[in-house]
Amino acid sequence: MDGIVLLREDHKAVEKLFKEFERAADDAHGRKREIADEVIRRLTAHAWIEERVFYPAAREAAPDTTDHVLESVEEHHAVLWMLSELVGFDPEDERFDAKMTVLMENVRHHVEEEEKDWFPEVRKAMGRKQLLALGERMEEELKSAPDDPLKVPSAHE
Repeated sequence: MDGIVLLREDHKAVEKLFKEFERAADDAHGRKREIADEVIRRLTAHAWIEERVFYPAAREAAPDTTDHVLESVEEHHAVLWMLSELVGFDPEDERFDAKMTVLMENVRHHVEEEEKDWFPEVRKAMGRKQLLALGERMEEELKSAPDDPLKVPSAHE
């Protein structure tokens, strides 16, 4: 699968979880915890493969996108921090839904920028063959990607 398609599929899966969370009843604390845990796992691994594989390759192929890459890394840092706060956070706490809402807003903003502004530039710069090879590397990296935001080293380290 091509690298951009892989990332878009991840985006869709996370958005589906977000919508499920938004539809859950106010008192569905157990279900909201399950959804939050899956969001934490998916977004942590997703950020990992983007930063370790996709962003460096995209930056090399499309140097004009360097500012976008740097901004995205900072957005990941903020999202990972929010995810780390949600790990083990009591879903009955009055702030739980608010934390998830802020997380969803941040992730949706990030996804919109990537898909509308950045992915088309990267696709044009890389081409299908290179994106397929990149997707294979990303799928391989995903096998060993962390799923706990508390165990992800900062991109600044």
